[in-house]
Amino acid sequence: MGEPGGSVRDIRVSAAPLDFGADLTQVGDLVGDLRLTRTNRGLMVQGRLRTAIAQTCSRCLRDIVWPIEIQFDEEALPTIDIASGQPAHVDEEPDALRLTDHHELDLEADVRDFIILAEPIAPLCREDCPGLCIVCGLELGSGPHQHPDDDIDPRLEGLRGLLQ
Repeated sequence: MGEPGGSVRDIRVSAAPLDFGADLTQVGDLVGDLRLTRTNRGLMVQGRLRTAIAQTCSRCLRDIVWPIEIQFDEEALPTIDIASGQPAHVDEEPDALRLTDHHELDLEADVRDFIILAEPIAPLCREDCPGLCIVCGLELGSGPHQHPDDDIDPRLEGLRGLLQ
């Protein structure tokens, strides 16, 4: 924070997986690059980080590893004025990323939020995953899979004639 405005530092990030509890499991280290640029108010933090999380295919229920890439462009503001040592007015921008009282940058909460937001709603092991058989529950991609047509609901028997 003591450097003049416009000063730039590039940082290579390599960190152990974060603990998300039972909700999410990060299976890969957090790696990537950060660029910190001193502004007249604080630090501009730009970065691209990569990791992987454990997921379950939404069609075949197979365990998969889902790659995550997060990108951010945030300004971190100080909580203590560097020149006077007095507390900064944090009420003016309560949602802004903040440096600690020792002018340290802690991105763990923000990175955690970005990873959670990047989690897919319905992950697939592959785009053409056929899923599970609706009759027996076996994975359709595991090989030939046939069932007799005799298992038709008797209420729908009249519709069989339309197929011929």
